[in-house]
Amino acid sequence: MQMPTPNAGIIARKSLIVDRLQTLLPDGAVIHEARETKAYECDALTAYRCPPLCVVLPETTDQVAAIMRLCHAEGIPVVPRGAGTSLAGGSLPTADAVVLGTARLNDVLETDYANRFIRVQAGRTNLSVTGAVEEDGFFYAPDPSSQLACAIAGNIAMNSGGAHCLKYGVTTNNLMGVTMVMADGEVVEIGGPHLDAPGLDLLGLICGSEGQLGVVTEATLRILAKPEGARPVLIGYDSNEVAGRCVSDIIKSGILPVAIEFMDRPVIRATEAFVGAGYPDCEALLIIEVEGSEAEIQDQLSRIIEIARRHDPVELRESSSEEESTAIWLGRKSAFGAMGRINDYMCLDGTIPVSELPRVLTRIEELSAGYGLDVGNVFHAGDGNMHPLILFDANKPGDLEKCEALGADILRLCVEVGGCLTGEHGVGVEKRDLMGAQYTADDLEIQMAVKDVFDPKWLLNPAKVFPLDVTEGRRK
Repeated sequence: MQMPTPNAGIIARKSLIVDRLQTLLPDGAVIHEARETKAYECDALTAYRCPPLCVVLPETTDQVAAIMRLCHAEGIPVVPRGAGTSLAGGSLPTADAVVLGTARLNDVLETDYANRFIRVQAGRTNLSVTGAVEEDGFFYAPDPSSQLACAIAGNIAMNSGGAHCLKYGVTTNNLMGVTMVMADGEVVEIGGPHLDAPGLDLLGLICGSEGQLGVVTEATLRILAKPEGARPVLIGYDSNEVAGRCVSDIIKSGILPVAIEFMDRPVIRATEAFVGAGYPDCEALLIIEVEGSEAEIQDQLSRIIEIARRHDPVELRESSSEEESTAIWLGRKSAFGAMGRINDYMCLDGTIPVSELPRVLTRIEELSAGYGLDVGNVFHAGDGNMHPLILFDANKPGDLEKCEALGADILRLCVEVGGCLTGEHGVGVEKRDLMGAQYTADDLEIQMAVKDVFDPKWLLNPAKVFPLDVTEGRRK
């Protein structure tokens, strides 16, 4: 993975830069010893690593603004970092960059149940947002698989989703406002605790911008009343393609489950060995959850089961208790950890029209055979957000490169069928050089012109999203 050549002048001034940062922040908030910066040399895309110049851990928006003013004046690249769970290398640093971590920005600032919002510092973890309001009967809807660890800042940067985004939408559908520090240290408020803001939709621009336009320090999030009840059904099939057709038929019918999740045989077997959820040994497994009143649940499930039976499932199991519901979801929630126990893997993220699921799953099998690398599929089938897991041996020369080539072909396939390169992981460095498969040169120029406005010096996460050869003239 090519990264820009670090600025030797910045590296030579490290001691001075660290000293100046330490005057701006509390004791212990600047990490600069080599052995300590190694903890920040990569995110969850662990194939690529580079220790940063230093790491700063601010606790307030004012501290972030002071950091940004200094780095802007000195021409120092800044890499914003949430919890480091990015699977696309979104917070991969360069040797001349300051990593700005949000981990200490973790307070709840305001809760308003009457108007259904919560305002938090952006380093707060996803799951703890729901934790702050659930005793009062509310929850925060987006639920990425990494929700125990991932930060709201990273969720906003990548427009994260999760299993329940089919019904409730992804981060952009649940984000009401942000406090953001611009590249030069100016603090701006965008949106707010209301359904819509006047003027241009700058909030929609910020969400999904991958830390390239500013550093989000606070977020106003929509919270929802907990549903009266929820119930999943587990459906097994003897073919990935048949399972894909079942998903497509459910969506076409007009039913809107809260979640439709897909797992194939390699993932099913790995999760069974890991947590013993009691899944059937079949080629493909669907977990479909509906919610509402008991009457609503029964009506939706009966219609879903009717559709599922048309495709001759090998197993169909409707939950009848809280314990059974937990068991059905246990394997899905543990899938990525389970696969990591048995193999090195690279987790992709592409989105396709739901109607194309059967075709895409068939083609992934063909590509897998052609490259000689196994692929496990576990993903949010209801909205077509695919997460193929390519299994490879990190210690075998050439295997990583083969894995990357297979991944690129799968992502090009997503674009070819009318989808896009990413759903919730972002572009980062992983898909940066594939942007030309989806966008023309003019398209990319327009997107880069937007970054020019927010970050004229191209100091915020400058090596991400756009191919390096097209940004060379802009990066200082």
